[in-house]
Amino acid sequence: MAGYRTHIGVSGLLGTAYGAAATLVFGFTPVQGALAGVLTWVAGMLPDLDSESGKPVREVFNLLAAAAPLCMMRRLMVWGGNPEGAVLLAVLLYAAIRYGGAMLLGAVSVHRGMFHSLPAMIIAAELAFLAYESDAILVKLLMAGGVAAGFLSHLVLDEIYAVEWTGLRLKLNKFAGSAVKLLGPRMVPNVVTYALLAVLTYASLVDAGLLKDPAGRRKPAPALRQAAEEQPAYR
Repeated sequence: MAGYRTHIGVSGLLGTAYGAAATLVFGFTPVQGALAGVLTWVAGMLPDLDSESGKPVREVFNLLAAAAPLCMMRRLMVWGGNPEGAVLLAVLLYAAIRYGGAMLLGAVSVHRGMFHSLPAMIIAAELAFLAYESDAILVKLLMAGGVAAGFLSHLVLDEIYAVEWTGLRLKLNKFAGSAVKLLGPRMVPNVVTYALLAVLTYASLVDAGLLKDPAGRRKPAPALRQAAEEQPAYR
């Protein structure tokens, strides 16, 4: 199993490459590329949130609790209605993740359970897509893609480190196949994971303007929303 520092190093290098490619190759702004790179780095540590208690887990929760409000600031401004409301929501979000999130995960998860899986990777990416407020859907996809890339790097590293050399022979240790997986050994976590995945997938498609919401309304696609708002309003 790859160590904590290995995950930090690999996801950091991946985040640097991802952010640079976003800026230099695909034409995103330097700020957008830098933020996407940071999200990639942070996401490379997310699967270990279900680990046993210890310093690495506390560090991951501290980092996630600090990064989430910053990345969601534009959306928090909308929800809060003004800067003071956004700051209050940011503080509440920090406390919820730092303390409530750690307690909840510790109570309901086990290490190398469904939190170490491909569905969990998609869930993390969809949460980033929904949380990041932008009028350009490509920017939202950039952030979500960074989270998915960082998360996947963790899973792949764990599988690589599950392969051991014994002389000239390869041997798989007990953790092999426990990271890059679609299903876990327990039914309830599988059902909960896929139910959450279905809900977030539906919400993401509604947010992207590809599906109607429960009230039957279709949200304008983010790329078109700004143009629509700039048109004069006629009664």
